[in-house]
Amino acid sequence: MALSIKQKDACRWDFVSLGEVMLRFDPGNYRIWTTRQFEVSEGGGEYNVARGLKRCFGLETAIVTAFAKNPIGLLLEDLIYQGGVDSSLIRWLDYDGVGRTVRNGLNFTERGFGLRAALGCSDRGHTAVSTLKPGQIDWESIFGKNGARWFHTGGIFCALSETTPEVALEALQCARKHGVLTSYDLNYRDSLWRSFGGKKRAQEVNRRIAPHVDVMLGNEEDFSAALGCEVGGTNDEHLSALDPEAFKQMIRKVLNDFPFKVVATTLRKATTATRNAWGAVCYHDGNFYQAKNRENLEIFDRVGGGDSFASGLIYGFLTGKDPQWAVECGAAHGALAMTTPGDTTMATLDEVLHVMKDAGARIVR
Repeated sequence: MALSIKQKDACRWDFVSLGEVMLRFDPGNYRIWTTRQFEVSEGGGEYNVARGLKRCFGLETAIVTAFAKNPIGLLLEDLIYQGGVDSSLIRWLDYDGVGRTVRNGLNFTERGFGLRAALGCSDRGHTAVSTLKPGQIDWESIFGKNGARWFHTGGIFCALSETTPEVALEALQCARKHGVLTSYDLNYRDSLWRSFGGKKRAQEVNRRIAPHVDVMLGNEEDFSAALGCEVGGTNDEHLSALDPEAFKQMIRKVLNDFPFKVVATTLRKATTATRNAWGAVCYHDGNFYQAKNRENLEIFDRVGGGDSFASGLIYGFLTGKDPQWAVECGAAHGALAMTTPGDTTMATLDEVLHVMKDAGARIVR
């Protein structure tokens, strides 16, 4: 089923995202518990896609989120300004001085090296965005009055509280009512669902949301843990990035339950924290399209690679490129994003096109 995308001249935004934005603390070459200083940046699964589409690909994007009105919230807003994403849809909540009712999320992440895996420790309970409830965001104004071509949210946002899945459903339904294309990244995180019903609850939530999604994204674990789909015969077996056939078989089964227009995944096999096999597969209109496998990709910071894949893929579709170009663009952008620190991309469109052509890493001057 071909994608039907609204024309740019009828919309204020190319892309609107709904999700949490946290302040990331990076200890650099040290461990979280041994460092005495951190570099800070902003990041969040749904937000990262909007930022990539703006900073690398030049599209007009916005983020729907919520912050506690305090200096940390203002720092996050300032970081969003630097990324160019429209912050006018942020909902600000009064801060009680302590954080008993609402606060801003913190994310401590070290990059990993060699045999030592990357490690994340989030401090995100009772955040402002987790308190969102249906009726608090004027989706009619966003999608009906102002207009957007594409709306995106995901499983991280929906795992934050009992009410966030209802907000996502409300947004998806309104987006579709106004002809906005919708996407969703399953983004299963065991740490988020562990005290919230685990995989069973994640699957209940995501299977309610899935019928309202046009473009479903995720890695091999996401489809098994978050949707309950079998991968390679078991719910816990990870696909090899070198063999996407099991994923293709799984998608054929998924499409019997959910009529997605596009399904796309990154395929990763971690040899070490700093050396991965990396590839991607996209289903569209009855056919599968596979990006080139990079069997020995060197990683600087793996966080955000999947989000940058999503922004490259979406950019391809929004600009009328064919699915093969879109999945190659996503894979190249995701690979580049993992060569720099932080959750968000520092790549340029020229660099993405350079990598897509396999032009090599010889110095450019």
